[in-house]
Amino acid sequence: MPFLVDSHCHLASLTFEGSKGPKSLAEALTRARACGVTHMLSVACTIEDYEHMMNVIKPFDGIYNSCGIHPLNLEEAPNWTEEELKKCLTDDKCIALGETGLDYFYAENTRDMQLDSFARQIDLANDVKKPLIIHARAAHHDTVSLMREHNARECGGVMHCFCDEVEMARECLDLGFYISFSGIATFKAADNVREVIKYVPLDRMMVETDCPYLAPVPVRGVDNEPAFVRYTLEFIADFKGVSPLELAKTTSQNFQDCFKVQLSEPSTAGLMDKDVSTYKIDSIYNKGWPY
Repeated sequence: MPFLVDSHCHLASLTFEGSKGPKSLAEALTRARACGVTHMLSVACTIEDYEHMMNVIKPFDGIYNSCGIHPLNLEEAPNWTEEELKKCLTDDKCIALGETGLDYFYAENTRDMQLDSFARQIDLANDVKKPLIIHARAAHHDTVSLMREHNARECGGVMHCFCDEVEMARECLDLGFYISFSGIATFKAADNVREVIKYVPLDRMMVETDCPYLAPVPVRGVDNEPAFVRYTLEFIADFKGVSPLELAKTTSQNFQDCFKVQLSEPSTAGLMDKDVSTYKIDSIYNKGWPY
């Protein structure tokens, strides 16, 4: 049975307030397993966020974690130190440093602070030998320049929720990074993302939800959840002309290769034995898989 991995989510940010959505993390994970999503990487954006997240996800298996200082969280965590962040990275299931990076779309006013923070985190990732999870928005050239200058190739990692252009994808692939796609791939206006999907080879690709944000078509307008990574996977599989099972297998292997983990059979194994082309998630919004 192939695994299906949600390679980037924010489980501690799920609110469980939607009338049709899950009412607890346990229910969200059960819904994910029912869709074949057996593993996920839960991401923290500050040290404080990491401590809270760890308390939330601790009772559950199949969840890896990461910690970094997000460029949009710098104003609330301006004085973070390498020592504090390094402590978070010592947990056995903490498999990456991130998310980190640059965002000039929402926070150009903190550009200098972002550049310093990102550079320091690349250096720390190389020091602790953990791959990076990089967020980049409207900051193509500075992102790639810092990756080169601080030798991000040494630790490697993934460009998460990629929404830039083919040229940036090419430069990141040349640096040994993977490219991860979210529900944005399904959005009508995201032609640039689909051009990148066309360009990126399967063996350098991952899929993610970035939940609770960016719910894909056909569940736009609700809180995203790990189960919905399957919509994104099936859309990309159709777009690339491969079967969903093949893409699930490949992206899961890419996750293992990038983060240097070996995915084990989860306690709820076997649920994806059903044919993904016909399997309907009747309990989730009464909508089946459209692809």
